[in-house]
Amino acid sequence: MKMAEYPRLGETVFRQTLSNGLEVVTVHKPFHAKSYAFLAVRYGGMDLRFQTEGRWRETPAGIAHYLEHKMFDMASENVMQSFARNGASDNAFTSNAMTAYYFTSTAHFYENLRILLRFVSTPYFTQESVDKEQGIIAQEIQETEDDPDWRVYANLMERLYQDSPARVPVVGSLESIRQITPQTLYDCHKAFYTPSNMILVCVGNVDQARVAEEAEAILPREGGPAVIRDYGREDAAGPAGSEVSQAMEVSMPMFLAGYKCQAVDEGEGTLRQSIVGDLACDALFGDSSPLYTRLYEEGAVNSSLGGNFDMLPGAHYVYVGGDAKDPRRVFEEITRQARKLGEEGIGEDFYRQIRRAAYGGMLRSLNSFENIAVSIAEAYFRGFDYFRFPEVFDAVGKADVEAFLRENIAPEKSALSLIQPRE
Repeated sequence: MKMAEYPRLGETVFRQTLSNGLEVVTVHKPFHAKSYAFLAVRYGGMDLRFQTEGRWRETPAGIAHYLEHKMFDMASENVMQSFARNGASDNAFTSNAMTAYYFTSTAHFYENLRILLRFVSTPYFTQESVDKEQGIIAQEIQETEDDPDWRVYANLMERLYQDSPARVPVVGSLESIRQITPQTLYDCHKAFYTPSNMILVCVGNVDQARVAEEAEAILPREGGPAVIRDYGREDAAGPAGSEVSQAMEVSMPMFLAGYKCQAVDEGEGTLRQSIVGDLACDALFGDSSPLYTRLYEEGAVNSSLGGNFDMLPGAHYVYVGGDAKDPRRVFEEITRQARKLGEEGIGEDFYRQIRRAAYGGMLRSLNSFENIAVSIAEAYFRGFDYFRFPEVFDAVGKADVEAFLRENIAPEKSALSLIQPRE
């Protein structure tokens, strides 16, 4: 067991890698009544093609999300009722690169932890339950298809990427989920739900040694074989298409612009790139930026305008959008402003302002047990220590942000997704 103290953050963290490869991390919060446990698997919506035990496997889109739903089924126990009896609140989610299961409780923490470890490591799928779930997830997919916010994003990703599975929705499609069988679920669980492909993060007044002891008693003794992932051939620098438009029941045009960015290697460079990208977005179209202020005062956009820098496996991109009377004009203004900031520079006073705000936001995120756990897990899977963000932040300069804008926010790397009011 290793203990690390982070004086700048006021955090004490214990880390331990078990003999089966599971990484166990606890963030000590001795004066809190609430405790939080987060069990994450490095397996998400983009992991559609992989090699394990010398064999390549192709799986249907949406299977990681489908598996997350089905893991709550057990032959001898109702998982949700067991958590509820202990006063715990539980849930799960699937992203492009990770599936996670978690609970919050103020009592019976270790009993709840045993429930969590037990159901995530115990697959139980029947044809009847899989068929039933298809109807539930099909309804979820149909609801997203009728959601303009979802369609504008999904259409953008299909335009930005040609070969990357980043263009495939995490939930899959009505056609793809029909291909999922109990055996497919068992195969994916066996490949990815192995201790060496997982991390357990606990935050609160919990004991690292006790957490590790419970994990060793319940999870498999072996870590499992390594998995080789295939995210498709590297996409060209430019997008797959420049513009896509769809008519839906909206009162005002919506848009989402995307810019393909150079993906960096795993490790602490990923954290640095994330900080640089977020600062670039704040400088370009943040709600205190000159561009946002001008467009808002002109009535070209409303308060819905916003975006961010996102980093998926092998696919990094900036997105920005909202409601606009003339989306194409706003899109052109954003691209033009990025070129101006990249060439002429960001004002010193404004840069210090957004830098202070960004760092303050990262510090405030540590007030959330969930944010702490998610950040630690994502960082672990990408090969760095998230709690080193103050030191990495210190090393980022204004020139780095200007270079990011200059190199990434360009017309030849962009795509535009539009949702127009239906006539």
